[in-house]
Amino acid sequence: MSVNFRRTLAIAILALTAAAAALAQAPAQASPFKFIDGEIFEYEGKLSKIIQGISVADLRFEVRRVPDTDNFVIKTEAVSKGTLLRLFRFSFLQQYESIVDARLMRILKTTKHDVQKDRVRDGVAEFNYEEGRVRYVETDPKDPNRPPRRIASSVDVEAAHDVVSGVYALRALPLVVGSQFEMTISDSGLIYEVPVRVTGREMQKTVLGKVMCIRIEPLLFGKGRLIEQKGRMIIWITDDERRIPIRGRIDSVYGKIEVRLKSLTSPKP
Repeated sequence: MSVNFRRTLAIAILALTAAAAALAQAPAQASPFKFIDGEIFEYEGKLSKIIQGISVADLRFEVRRVPDTDNFVIKTEAVSKGTLLRLFRFSFLQQYESIVDARLMRILKTTKHDVQKDRVRDGVAEFNYEEGRVRYVETDPKDPNRPPRRIASSVDVEAAHDVVSGVYALRALPLVVGSQFEMTISDSGLIYEVPVRVTGREMQKTVLGKVMCIRIEPLLFGKGRLIEQKGRMIIWITDDERRIPIRGRIDSVYGKIEVRLKSLTSPKP
């Protein structure tokens, strides 16, 4: 299995979050959205090419308040299912902890654990807005003697996001059909400029019933972008005050990858 396929699949499983991270920089007024301690979203990822709708991964988000602060930690886990290993000889586990300043709606620190079959990497990204820098350090826990991979990049915005925290920032924004904009997202210490289009409103059949959703298309594919190959991503979020990410889809040379909400827990604020 090619490295490009692995990267495409991993990003697709986090498609909802990656798109939202880009959208979080959109020029718009804030909505009444607030973080909810104990909120949990769970998704299922399916791959279609030769065989339709193979269930390949589960994705989970959980929000917890950091005691005595304005900060929240978003815990994310994406884990492959046995079908992926049997068909493609590939498995993965991605775990993120994103510490977010809820008052200013910006990422402060990202910690991630990334397992791709036998390859394991741990990474930490720290954002310093006074210096305008993000510093990322990646290590190999299976080989303590391996030199750390270090990346530092400029962050010239007041509120940056990683690929997880952005989904929550997105929920705080009104999105106008027909609007388009460009913004900056950070992944593993690197900075990407991502054009985003809000392309329509559509009714979607979901675990919540039939709901009207906003359709969003972040342009993540192409030369110099997050995924340097041909493809297309579409995201649907509910067009109401909850702004729940319902569905994500990637069309690529490897097939169609769908991520859909399967359950949610939302305690009263």
